[in-house]
Amino acid sequence: MSQPHPGLSAATIYPFDARGVAKRFRHAAIFGALDSLQPGETMRFANDHDPLPLLSQIAQRYGGRIGVEYQQREPGAIVIDFSVH
Repeated sequence: MSQPHPGLSAATIYPFDARGVAKRFRHAAIFGALDSLQPGETMRFANDHDPLPLLSQIAQRYGGRIGVEYQQREPGAIVIDFSVH
């Protein structure tokens, strides 16, 4: 994994491991976590698959307010930083 964005400290990055959330609750939990972030904060999202439908829903719901940056993109190991602008 790469280091936090320049100017971000580890304290502004909040881990969210979707693998530990029941599938039926995942999207609601993810949206709740994203809604809780303040500008300059990042949620580091871990999952076992590339969440392309979720990314589409995030784009529709938040527009350009949420940045998406893959930190790891390997089969079975996906890590994405979602940051609030």
